[in-house]
Amino acid sequence: MSIRDIIEGKKKWRTLVARVKALPQDYQLVYKEIQKYLFKVGPVEIVEDVGLLEGIVELFEEGASMGKGVLEVTGSDVAAFCDELIKNS
Repeated sequence: MSIRDIIEGKKKWRTLVARVKALPQDYQLVYKEIQKYLFKVGPVEIVEDVGLLEGIVELFEEGASMGKGVLEVTGSDVAAFCDELIKNS
């Protein structure tokens, strides 16, 4: 991994964090819990791939723009939602 890759990765991460901070509070809370869950139980390849987290943020942005609550987007069992993400990735 080159210095340029590291810098680009940090830029992507900061952009993602800014997008999460723009979400409604309930979405932010659930996103942080999903992130913790993925970092604990997810395979290393999934955790290192920011694309999965970006996909979650996009899903949350869409749900928030439609006026849905976060649990309407993920379902009431957020851990099962995460497990499905891991399985499908």
